[in-house]
Amino acid sequence: MVRLNKFIAECGVASRRGADKLISDGKVKVNGAVVTKLGVEINDKSDVVSVDGVVLKQAERKVYLMMNKPKGCVCTAQDEDKNRKTVYDYLETDVRVFSVGRLDYDSEGLLLFTNDGELANYLTHPSHEIPKTYVVKVEGEVPENDLALLRKGVTLDGVKTKRAKIKFKETEQGGKIFKYEMTIFEGKNRQIRRMFEAVGKNVVFLKRVAIGDLRLGGLGRGKTRYLSDFEVEYLKNL
Repeated sequence: MVRLNKFIAECGVASRRGADKLISDGKVKVNGAVVTKLGVEINDKSDVVSVDGVVLKQAERKVYLMMNKPKGCVCTAQDEDKNRKTVYDYLETDVRVFSVGRLDYDSEGLLLFTNDGELANYLTHPSHEIPKTYVVKVEGEVPENDLALLRKGVTLDGVKTKRAKIKFKETEQGGKIFKYEMTIFEGKNRQIRRMFEAVGKNVVFLKRVAIGDLRLGGLGRGKTRYLSDFEVEYLKNL
């Protein structure tokens, strides 16, 4: 159920306030009956709404979600070759959406979904250099000279990666595993894993924790939530 004025506004006829005036003026019908009372709710899936005799069709509602992608699933809608789980098995929405970029099968963390193609293109276009921050765990310490190389850029497939930020966080497992926080400004295939491979290090854990200042926070693994209006506006202005 949705408020009638909200439905009219989402159809692009008027603002909610303007929709209230249309209702009060007797210009709105629901299932053929004039409605003048404000605050009425309708079933936007089955009720027929008209304004001045014109039946309204709801514009596609833009949806924005974040997921804490678990390790062990792919970002494609289907995995016909290997029959592995996909992120869409975890998605909690009845609206058709697509992922904004990807995380590889063995990676986890913040993944955005939307049906807003314009925003998705903006966030993934290389020229915009959207910062993405990850927690990276590797076997053994990365020497300072190699950290400097990672920051300046390493060559992958004949092309040097863009600048990156990286800082040491802590050690785990008695000093065997070193944990770093890394921010990159592009999104090549398996980029962080390949960058560490270029300096002789094996990534054993990779989790995206932020896109710009939009952070994953305490969202449970495999769970999704809708973005707030503030968060959506933030992403549009990154």
